[in-house]
Amino acid sequence: MLTRREFHATSLLAAADTSPRKVRVGIVGGRFGLSFQFQDHPDCIVEAVSDLRPERCDALAKTYRCSKTYPSLAELVKDPKVEAVCLFTDGPLHVEHATLALKHGKHVLSAVPAAWATLAQCHALKDAVQRSGLFYMMAETSWFRQSTISAREMYKQGKFGEIYYSESEYHHDGLESLYIEDGKRTWRHGVAPMHYPTHCTAFLTSITGERFTEVSCQGWGDSSPMLKDNAYKNPFWNETALLRTDKGHAHRLAVWWKGAHKEVERAQWFGTKMSFNTAGVAPATTIQHRETLGKDDAGFAHRAHRIEPFAQKQWWQTDLLPEPLRKNSGHDGSHTFITHEFIDALSHGRSPIINVREALAMTAPGIVAHQSALKGGELLKIPSFD
Repeated sequence: MLTRREFHATSLLAAADTSPRKVRVGIVGGRFGLSFQFQDHPDCIVEAVSDLRPERCDALAKTYRCSKTYPSLAELVKDPKVEAVCLFTDGPLHVEHATLALKHGKHVLSAVPAAWATLAQCHALKDAVQRSGLFYMMAETSWFRQSTISAREMYKQGKFGEIYYSESEYHHDGLESLYIEDGKRTWRHGVAPMHYPTHCTAFLTSITGERFTEVSCQGWGDSSPMLKDNAYKNPFWNETALLRTDKGHAHRLAVWWKGAHKEVERAQWFGTKMSFNTAGVAPATTIQHRETLGKDDAGFAHRAHRIEPFAQKQWWQTDLLPEPLRKNSGHDGSHTFITHEFIDALSHGRSPIINVREALAMTAPGIVAHQSALKGGELLKIPSFD
């Protein structure tokens, strides 16, 4: 596995290359799993697909141009030609499914979050990966959003100086439409917002490599019957947390399911030399530190820092990806990067950049944050999985 030092080194941008070896994957989960590009990667062969629902399995077969189908993951993992399994299954089943695939000798790519609702699941996943000696990757989209790639390059070049504070937001009103299907509750029914934290936590861990160490979180709910009766005993629509990192920095993290807010996954990084706000309600901007003193509207001295609009580079159009994957994919162009990172890592025999340690560093803070919200905002420690 990568050390923290190696993590920073491999975060640097490098042009994509190809491998003489092709990776044979199985893809499981015919909803979210339809939105990736494994069939187009020059180093990948989609060997088999699977979903419990025949119509979704058929959709996978059509999307990935694959004629081999299985009625379940339990059957697919028995296929000796499948080297790696890409899991796009229900969130509460990710650890169970990843463990099953690892036990059958398959590398794993898992949708987020890595673990569900308990720190015990985090420990179980880490143990399963370590016992297997195989590679694991979490498919976190915020790690590869175009603005995150830009921020990562700014940080590597020292443009921020010290990032002393940052913020992240995942606002997604309307998800309750997925809570009921065919008259039955789905796994999403009543899910706690902080049990889905990685779209936010990735905005910092992928830039600086920092770890979250403490959290205080507040939750908000209303009189909705959904919050009075759900499998998770979750009373909140929205949760907002303040976290401390191992470098002594503060980070505000907000996961909101309901309210008059724009659907967004965005971040802000505040540094001693420069700050960067990604696009959301307002356009993306950078704020450059200036030594020049001026006066504010009350006549007090202040530094007139330079605020500039930021023209976002479309990294998916560059040689960071193999030519067949240079397309504007889901979640701000991140899906092709996830596809490439997983296949490239396996074809070259290296650990994926979002390995199990990085995955749990993004997942565990949300689990502890929800515990804090249930305790009225009590400050709680976040365990390390490094």
